[in-house]
Amino acid sequence: MTSNRSKIHYFRKRIPSFECQSGCQDCCGPVTTSTEEMARLPVKSIAEHEAALADLNCPYLDSNGCQVYAERPLICRLFGTTPRLACPNGNRPDVMIDPDTEQQIHNFFRNTRHVLV
Repeated sequence: MTSNRSKIHYFRKRIPSFECQSGCQDCCGPVTTSTEEMARLPVKSIAEHEAALADLNCPYLDSNGCQVYAERPLICRLFGTTPRLACPNGNRPDVMIDPDTEQQIHNFFRNTRHVLV
């Protein structure tokens, strides 16, 4: 059986990337992620999580953008790469995510324990 870590690595390689609009944080907010992905992120205090949630933000977001961009969860990587999670500013990769890969990711989400970032 393939581990969740292997699946995450596999999916990350298959989600197309693109440049976000500088300063944009329109897709950033409270999201859930797998416990494996959460374990890769720096630990934030309960107060930091509560303050971010009160503002409907992500605790890893600051005025310069995402503090954990290189390790951002799969759900964050999907924004803008699929019509289901379109960028509100119209940015997108040259080629959108393969529908089969997107379905595999959504199946992974359904079958994996998630926690609030």
